[in-house]
Amino acid sequence: MKYNNPLIKGFYPDPSVCKVEDTYYLVCSSFQYFPGVPIFESKDLINWKQIGHCLTRESQVQLGKVSSSGGVFAPTIRHHNGRFYMTTTNDTTRQNFYVWTDDIYGEWSEPIHVDQGGIDPDLYFEDGKVFFMSNGKDDNGIGGIVQCEIDIETGDKLSQSRSIWQGTGGRYLESPHMYKINGRYYLMAAEGGTEYGHMVTYARADSISGPFEAYPNNPVLTNRNLGGYELQGVGHGDLIQDNDGNWWMLHLGFRQIGQWLTYHHLGREVFLTPVTFGEDGWFTAGHNGTVLTSFETDRIPSHVIQREKKTFTFENTDWNLDWCFLRHPALENYRLEIDKAQLKGTAVSLDVPESPTFIGIRQRDFNAEISCDVQLTSGEAGITLYMDEHHHYDLALSKEDNGYKVIERLNIGDIKSIEAQVELGNVNHATLKIRASHERYSFFIHANGKEIQLGTAQTRYLSSEVAGGFTGVLIGLYAFGEGSMAEFSRFTCDYF
Repeated sequence: MKYNNPLIKGFYPDPSVCKVEDTYYLVCSSFQYFPGVPIFESKDLINWKQIGHCLTRESQVQLGKVSSSGGVFAPTIRHHNGRFYMTTTNDTTRQNFYVWTDDIYGEWSEPIHVDQGGIDPDLYFEDGKVFFMSNGKDDNGIGGIVQCEIDIETGDKLSQSRSIWQGTGGRYLESPHMYKINGRYYLMAAEGGTEYGHMVTYARADSISGPFEAYPNNPVLTNRNLGGYELQGVGHGDLIQDNDGNWWMLHLGFRQIGQWLTYHHLGREVFLTPVTFGEDGWFTAGHNGTVLTSFETDRIPSHVIQREKKTFTFENTDWNLDWCFLRHPALENYRLEIDKAQLKGTAVSLDVPESPTFIGIRQRDFNAEISCDVQLTSGEAGITLYMDEHHHYDLALSKEDNGYKVIERLNIGDIKSIEAQVELGNVNHATLKIRASHERYSFFIHANGKEIQLGTAQTRYLSSEVAGGFTGVLIGLYAFGEGSMAEFSRFTCDYF
């Protein structure tokens, strides 16, 4: 069958995967958003369904006043003796920790911290022992992939932290994952930074502590030399073996907005690439070490059909799965029903690293039409295309002394500009509409029986290349202003 990449679209970076019997489970980074660490499941590796989050309580993760792209970094999910473990980093507090559950559909434990620095932690289980890895410096100050043995019940270190591999010389050695395959230990990592030079590298050893021999043809997977190709930034992978013995890599990548336009604003997404082991025990990946927008393969049964959801509404999404808050929300300001949302504004705006009244869903593709009815009593409420507190475009209904108006506001770094506004008089409701393409957003309102275009803005100014950071654009509903109350209804996001 032929499948298309990415498999999970939009801001779902740093995938990690495990398999229990015939079901695959995958987690992704969430940074400053809450709940943290979304969980997906699949029966065929192609179609993924979100089933929950690992971090659903404020006691599990500190996100208060976390700056954008701070908070929860790359997670790893593993299953051992009937129990799931998810280990991750709160980069803001510089703490590595893990949580566990015996029910993947239920709640996860309180965090267990490990006194080892770095980010992108990994757990490896073997013969009653548990090994913890991250990138950083070991107890002797030597940098690289750092490993120690821990007590899985307490997180206490049972050995010194020791650097076991320094990579191949690429910058930002990260994303370590350990596997034992055919009697050998394979250590896979990412190098080059999670940008256009990103790559997957690996090494192998006869002992879990090394010495590790690098694959002679590293990097095993990268699109760094494919200039003008849509898929870029390929790296940060995790290996998985399917029920038929085939090997695969789930990894991140991103789609740039045009062939020669090196900007991406949808975030880093989830890709699937076939892996093949040779007779010498080394493995290769993808098409000559690169990732394609589609793969034709006989490894996936012909009856598997890749399905993609094209329309998102209040009614066909789940507030607890598809939507998320900025940092820890004040839940009393949200009334979320099956067909509408009532948001109570506060003095916290979208422009500060706190928790405004905001609930968002990830933008999953370039071409889209977003529409929502908004009704307002006071203050301001509307739709925001949100990258971070310094980079977002707002289409909002606002209450002024002389009545109501709709505004188009662009927030690009230190530049905050109301580009257009339409006076509504005493009419306190309007249909707000945004049309998205690869390169532009266009802003409209429907009011008093007419459609009015307010203006356009380039997508590149919401890209990681401009804003920095590791997230992607969310389509957010927000309310601002003490005592303000807004109602949102008839929300639709259609991709085409």
